Amino acid sequence: MSENTDTMKDTAIISLKNLSFSYTADVKNSHPVLHDITFSLKPGQRIGLYGPNGSGKTTLFRCITGLLHPQHGHILFHGIPLESEKDFHMLRCRVGFVLQHADDQLFFPNVLEDVAFGPLNLGMSEDAAKQRALETLKDLGLTGFEDRLTHRLSGGEKKLVSLATVLAMQPEALLLDEPTNDLDATARQRIIEILDNLHTARITVSHDWDFLTQVSDDFTTIDHGRLHPFAPSLTHAHLHAHPLGNIPHEHQ
Repeated sequence: MSENTDTMKDTAIISLKNLSFSYTADVKNSHPVLHDITFSLKPGQRIGLYGPNGSGKTTLFRCITGLLHPQHGHILFHGIPLESEKDFHMLRCRVGFVLQHADDQLFFPNVLEDVAFGPLNLGMSEDAAKQRALETLKDLGLTGFEDRLTHRLSGGEKKLVSLATVLAMQPEALLLDEPTNDLDATARQRIIEILDNLHTARITVSHDWDFLTQVSDDFTTIDHGRLHPFAPSLTHAHLHAHPLGNIPHEHQ
C-alpha cells in the first residue's frame, strides 16, 4: 500500500476543533449548548454518540453541516477549514444528513421523486437519477414503493425512505439523527439490520443506548455541552420473579 493511500485513510473526513455554540450571541456570558468540542470522523468509523434529549446532539449536526454557525472553533472537511456557504454546500453534497423527523426530509408527492431528488441535485441526468433511486430502494427492500404517496406511508416506511433519499447520493459519510425515534419494534429492527450492513463512515446520535451498541463500533457521550470519549454510565434496574409470588413469606 502506498504512503499516499495510508495518509488518506488516516485523514479525518470531518474534524471539529475547539467548537463552541450558543443560541445567544454572547457565548461567554451564556450557557453554551456546545462547549470546546474537538472531534473527528475517519473513513470507515462507525461512531455512536449517546446523549439524553436536549443535550445538543442535533445542534452538533447542524453546526457540522453549516445550518448553524458556531461562535468559536473550526469545522474541517478532509483537513480544509469550512468558512463560506459554498464550502458547506460541498460538504452537504458528500455527507448525508438523515434528519430526526422524516417528514422534514420528504417533500415530493411520491417516493421515487423524493429519492431521485438528491442525485438530480448532484448533476445526474433524469434517467440516471431515476435508475439510482430504483437501485437504492431495492437495496433497502423498498421495491414497489416507487409510486407510493409519501404522506400515506407509515412512520417506519417514511424513515426508510428518508434514509434512501440520502443513500441515493452515495455519500462518503453519514450523520444520523435519532434514526429509530418513535418507531415500533419491527421498523427499529429493520433500521438496525440496514445500518449493521452499511460500511459508510457515520456518526449516529441517539438517546437509545441499546440501539447504539448494535450499530456502532466506537462510542462517545455528550453531557452539559461537552464530549466525553467513553460510553455512558447508565443506571438501570433488574426485575426478578419470586416463586412464592404474592403469598406472604419470610426470607431467612
